[in-house]
Amino acid sequence: MKLRNTAANKQQPSIAMGEYNGVAYVDVNEGSSSPKLDNIKKVSVLHLIFLIFYEVSGGPFGVEDSVQAAGPLLSLLGFLVFPLIWSVPEALITAEMGTMFPENGGYVVWVSTALGPYWGFQQGWMKWLSGVIDNALYPVLFLDYLKSGIPALAGGLPRVAAALALTFLLTYMNYMGLAIVGWVAVLLGIFSILPFVVMGLVAIPKLEPSRWFVMNLHDVDWNLYLNTLFWNLNYWDSVSTLAGEVDNPKKNLPKALFYALILVVLSYFFPLLVGTGAIPLNRDLWTDGYFSDIAKILGGVWLRWWIQGAAAMSNMGMFVAEMSSDSFQLLGMAERGMLPEFFAKRSRHGTPLIGILFSASGVILLSWLSFQEIIAAENFLYCFGMILEFIAFVLLRIKCPVASRPYKIPVGTVGAILMCIPPTILICVVLALSTVKVMIVSLFAVAIGLVMQPCLKYAEKKRWMKFSVSGELPDLHEGNQERVDFLED
Repeated sequence: MKLRNTAANKQQPSIAMGEYNGVAYVDVNEGSSSPKLDNIKKVSVLHLIFLIFYEVSGGPFGVEDSVQAAGPLLSLLGFLVFPLIWSVPEALITAEMGTMFPENGGYVVWVSTALGPYWGFQQGWMKWLSGVIDNALYPVLFLDYLKSGIPALAGGLPRVAAALALTFLLTYMNYMGLAIVGWVAVLLGIFSILPFVVMGLVAIPKLEPSRWFVMNLHDVDWNLYLNTLFWNLNYWDSVSTLAGEVDNPKKNLPKALFYALILVVLSYFFPLLVGTGAIPLNRDLWTDGYFSDIAKILGGVWLRWWIQGAAAMSNMGMFVAEMSSDSFQLLGMAERGMLPEFFAKRSRHGTPLIGILFSASGVILLSWLSFQEIIAAENFLYCFGMILEFIAFVLLRIKCPVASRPYKIPVGTVGAILMCIPPTILICVVLALSTVKVMIVSLFAVAIGLVMQPCLKYAEKKRWMKFSVSGELPDLHEGNQERVDFLED
């Protein structure tokens, strides 16, 4: 184990912003490599499982469009096959890279180490922006589920005020600390999953297996189908930006990803199996919120209210989990000198104060977008970020084959390349199906990031803003004897 003297100061002198030598990452210990805050409780495995669950899924709310787009059989197959093509590779790469770089920069550090700080910054910008766009959706959906019971929330000033109040409340929850967010995620997760277990039990006498095999390949909306699958099964890498807050991430991160993957797939497949098998098919009815109608048919009004409440609460869970990931990503980038030092400021609860405020502001500014525009724009930006992650994963396997990887996918370099091919093809298909409007807006957003990084470097050079690298993070610049731990298998 490498011992370092950091008593003199907690920040290294300012260096070239986010610069990496692309060769080594010093393995300090088995715990978190994020700057230490001894009075802040680390995230446990249970909390981490449900945080991942909400970053990726939050329950089957939103999968109904897959039945409308493609029918029961393709919908069911999609939520079984798509995880193998997309979710499993992404989760495995997150487990390997997240344990190799257990700090809050997450995928930004992976890309920076493999491709350099410029592309690391682009990765951070695109993934943060896609996360904020995603989060802008949840207060709107929350109010949509409540407006049937409270008609005043359907539009106008009451809806705007309610959306702002909800955003403020959930943002404050994030400010109070990850331990609180973790317990909120656990409780909301249980509350959101239970009604579907009850619905499944009630539906048993009414199930007709022949309904599951209905398919018409000539009547498939492939754009809606693939975007629905993609939106409901991505963001496995988001947890990497919380790695510095996790108790023993090198052991607990892969374990949490494994259990969360099982939980997510079951939370989609089981309700779809029940809904398509117990109710006569009318594809036009399969839109957002249709599960609550199915619940009323199968169990009565009480079950419908329970699922509507679970859907509303699920949106709260997804909001707080996504904001945690987005805000800690900004903190991690600041700790690596890629953003101004004030982004690394923590509240007394250990949370990234400035990152939370920036993320909440982005949510409010983007909340005017429609549901379909949000999903399409988010998927477009997310795809670009995932391509950079796949490249970084393969390059680090080639450049650093003996690097310390507490969890390593049991494939060689060729296997790593082959594993990335199917999801890359899927990314190309999703990008190709994007509308011209979404493509133009998304490419404009990417262009902003391409210009922003040189501007920040210029501001650093002119000393308009202060940039620094945390002295308590493993040093990515030093060599010689300090690379011993990194080179150990």
